[in-house]
Parts: sequence; C-alpha cells; structure tokens
Amino acid sequence: MTNSRSSKRAALAQLGERRRNANWLGYRNIGDFASGAFESVHVSPYTKGACNVDAPVFVLLQDWVSEDFLSTGDNENLKTLGREPSLPTNKNLEALLQVHFGMDVHQVYATNLFPFVKPAGMSANIPAKDLRRAAQEFALPQIEIVSPRLVVTLGVKTFNALRSVLGMRSCRNLTEALESSFAYSDATVWCQAHTGALGRANRNRGGVDRVSEDWGRMADWHRSTG
Repeated sequence: MTNSRSSKRAALAQLGERRRNANWLGYRNIGDFASGAFESVHVSPYTKGACNVDAPVFVLLQDWVSEDFLSTGDNENLKTLGREPSLPTNKNLEALLQVHFGMDVHQVYATNLFPFVKPAGMSANIPAKDLRRAAQEFALPQIEIVSPRLVVTLGVKTFNALRSVLGMRSCRNLTEALESSFAYSDATVWCQAHTGALGRANRNRGGVDRVSEDWGRMADWHRSTG
C-alpha cells in the first residue's frame, strides 16, 4: 500500500504513463484529439478536477468520452476539469455527493474504468472483455494506491468488471448489485445506478426516488464505519 501523498501521486503518474503508451485495438488514445489538448498525467482526464489522492471516497465511472463527442469542437471544460459539468451524468453525481456526503467533486478521487476513447457516440457499447482488461490494468491499481474507505462504482457493468477480475460472480442486475458490496484492498466497493439520465430514470421508475434512497443507505454505512 502506498501511504504518502507524494508517493501516491508518483504511482498514479506511472499508471497514467502506461495508459498514454498503450495501443488498444479498436480504440483511440486521448492524445489523438485536439493536438493533445485533452491529455493529462492521469489514467483518465476526469481526475483533473477530482484528484484528492487522500479522499475517503473514490468514484469510478464507466468510460470517459467518445470520438463523436471529442469531434464536436473545442471544449475548455474538458481541457481544464476533464469533464463537462453540464452533462446529466456529472450534474447528478455532483448533487448526490453534496447531499449525501457534503462533498464536491474536487474533494473526492474520481476516474473512469475505461480510459480510452471509444468509437461512435457517448452511448456506444464497450465489450465486457475490454472493461475487465481495464479493471485489471488501471482501475484496481488506482484503488490500491489511493486506498479509500469507499469506492462508488456507477453502473452494473463497471461493478461487474471489478467483480469478474477478482474471481467473483457477476450480478444479474442493478437490484442484486446494490446488495452485493465487497471488500477490496482497504476499501468497500458499492454499486450505484449510473448517474446519467437513462440510468437515473430506470432506477426511479414509478416516480420513486430510489437513487437518493440508495445513496442515503451507502452514506449511512460510511458514517457508521468511519
């Protein structure tokens, strides 16, 4: 386990360099766009604006952006923050962190499971085998380095990628995943519904705010074990 802030940053930078030097078939690298303007030292540019390496809360989103999104034009927020705050995924995540943990995004450590640029649009599918490979090579090492108490994975696919690499049975659906938190390194890994518009709507079918209830239960656990 890496302890000091400087040693954590150094270890994370090594992972970032591994990602920049990687060449995964079917995907483009972040540096391929806008003359490298979106590039960063991190595994995922999302960490630019969420890089508290001593944070007790670690947020793991599924993937960063797509080719279509990066081809729409210049985006200063992506360059400086590593995310577009106006997107529903990010707006909802910020609100949930604030309401249930009293934290802003910049106070946590956040990254993406899959750190390359997928083809086509933002909703394009990434094969499970590629998510598992990314979990093995990038996500789990980041958890080990940061050593949070809580890892919040957004979406069943992200959660199952970690479980699969660790030799656990995949959860059949979100309902099962919400009840299947597990320990890894010094952390407990929880699944939550993806914070995008579709993920939130699916979880809240029937007009019941299950997303807030789910996060409230997780936050209660976090406080009780702190």
